[in-house]
This record gives sequence, C-alpha cells and structure tokens, in this order.
Amino acid sequence: MQEQRTTLYYCAGGSDKVYSAELVRYGEGYVVNFSFGRRGAELQTGSKTPSPLNHDAALRVYERLVKEKTAKGYTPGKDGTPYVGTEHTGCDSGIRPQLLNPIKEDDVEQYLDDPAWWMQEKYDGKRLLLRKVANGVIDGINRRGLNVAIPEPVRLAALSLKGTFVFDGEIVGDTYYIFDCLERNGNDLRNQPYSARYDALPMIQSGSPIEIAGTIKTNRHKRLHYIRLKGWNVEGVVFKRHDAPYTPDRPSSGGPQLKCKFYATASLIVAAINKGKRSVAMEAWELDRRVKVGSVTIPPNVDVPQPGDVVEVRYLYAYPGGSLYQPTFILVREDVLPAECGIGQLKFKKSNNE
Repeated sequence: MQEQRTTLYYCAGGSDKVYSAELVRYGEGYVVNFSFGRRGAELQTGSKTPSPLNHDAALRVYERLVKEKTAKGYTPGKDGTPYVGTEHTGCDSGIRPQLLNPIKEDDVEQYLDDPAWWMQEKYDGKRLLLRKVANGVIDGINRRGLNVAIPEPVRLAALSLKGTFVFDGEIVGDTYYIFDCLERNGNDLRNQPYSARYDALPMIQSGSPIEIAGTIKTNRHKRLHYIRLKGWNVEGVVFKRHDAPYTPDRPSSGGPQLKCKFYATASLIVAAINKGKRSVAMEAWELDRRVKVGSVTIPPNVDVPQPGDVVEVRYLYAYPGGSLYQPTFILVREDVLPAECGIGQLKFKKSNNE
C-alpha cells in the first residue's frame, strides 16, 4: 500500500498560505495528518484520524481532505515553495541558539579596529538552526528552540550535504545563510573557537538555496565592507570574536557576538485591529503593564495580524511616551513571545537638551 503526500497553496488578495496533507503508515494501519499556516511561518499540525484506519478507509479521509481544500481555492501552485515539517514539528528540540546583544553605531569603531572581531552582514530574515541526524531527517529549529517547517529546496540541499550536522543561520525567503556550525559528524563544536567552527562549514555549490554567510576578517576590509553595507541599505552588521565558544541564549550584557542595526526595529504586540482600516494598534510591556505605541499599516498582500500576534516593525524613532514615528510593517513573528516585547527595545527621539 502506498503512502501519499500533497502540498497545496492559496495565494490571493492578502493571503499566502500553505496546506500539507499526508497519508502514512502507523503501526498496523494508516493515519492522515495535516499542517497549515502562513507560508514561511511555523505551521500548525494535527491529524484527521484519532486512531489508525485500514488503508482504504484512510485513503477516503485523505482524498476528501484534499478535495475540500481544492474546492476552497487551494492549488498545487507552481509558483509556491512547499514547506516541509517532520513528526517533531512544534516540539522542543533541546537546542538553543546564541542570541546577540545590540550595540550603537557610535560603538562600531572599536570593533572595526580590533582584529579579534570578525564582521558579517546581518540578514533581514528569521533565525533558523538546521539539523541533520543519522537517518537523514532534516529539522528546522527556531530561536525559541522549537522544531519548525522549512522550505523544501532547503531541505533537499541540506540532505545532499555529507554527514550529520547542526548549523546556525538565517532563512531569508527560500535561501538559507549559514554562519555557524555547532555539531559535525557527531562532534560537538560549541566549545571550539568561532574560527574553528566557521572552518567546519561545508563547501556549498554555486546556485544552491544554502549559502555560507560572507565573513570579513581584516580591519581594512571590515571598514570598506561596512561602508558598502550601509550604502546598500541592509539591516545591519554582526561582530563576532573569532576566539569565543558558542554559548546558548543571550548574555545579560555584552558578549562575544554583537549586532548593530542601521535602522530601528521592534517586536510589538497587536492589541487590536483598527476598525475599517488595514492597520493594527500595537502595545509593549512597561514593567507589569502594556502601553500603547501607536499603529502600523498592513500591506495589501499580507494577512492582517490578529490581536495577540507579535509583529516586527521598522521605524525612525519613538516619541517619549512610546508612539513610533514612520512605522513600517515587516512581518509577523511566530518565534517571539508577547512577553519579550518590552518598551526597553525602543529607540527614543533625543530632546533638544541632549
């Protein structure tokens, strides 16, 4: 008896969704599982069969499910990229990434002039660790340590790489940029200096959906590339001590990995959808209460976020009291908890007396 899998897409108006269904063997019978959500986000998962069925019965459930979705406008969609999860999707991976503390542009000079610090572009995507285990299963892991679905081209490219590994990187659209190596062929590299971990990254063929993040090592080239990156309007840069080990989570201050953003961004809580508008009101935590920080317009090609969602917003500065000046919606952040959205992340406008 054959297992079956289908990935469907719905792209219309402000929606860009993915829905996957699978008929798979489970013990002596078969089950029908599904996953769905916004493309590129963490997918919600479930099952249409509380207990295993015989193949014919499970096939009817599977075919009915696919038919229901296609009747609602879902299609195989040649323009879409399927996101693929595993049985571990949504579970705690037991792995935590090393998170970076921010620095101001005024502090950049000391890192450009110090050969102990290497520099990389800060990509405007989502943090993603990629794990390949001995049986060939590829897992994506987000910044909270949860297993998440990944683009199928990235999964296939990772599958083609030799050996087992845990890589750290950033997913931008359908491209995965690797900038660190935590494990390779059963060896834990976290206590090795960053220079050794970076050298352990694999050779990647040109044109692959997986790329190695460019790393600038000399003072002269750091300064030249820093000027170029500012001119290219990228999100920012990251500085890493090449002699430092990999330490999960975020230090209370400082640390061997630092980020400098060229523009201000913040993760904020959607408090409400503004009536009759494609905009949402936002709030942030100030001590033990949530305070208003203004509203942001949602582009027409994006689903309007719901109250309780966390959104990433770019802005020029914040006024005293919290309202953002010239906010621009970036994306919904499934990998950031509302409790993490504090007022302390805002960059406030300087007064005339400062």
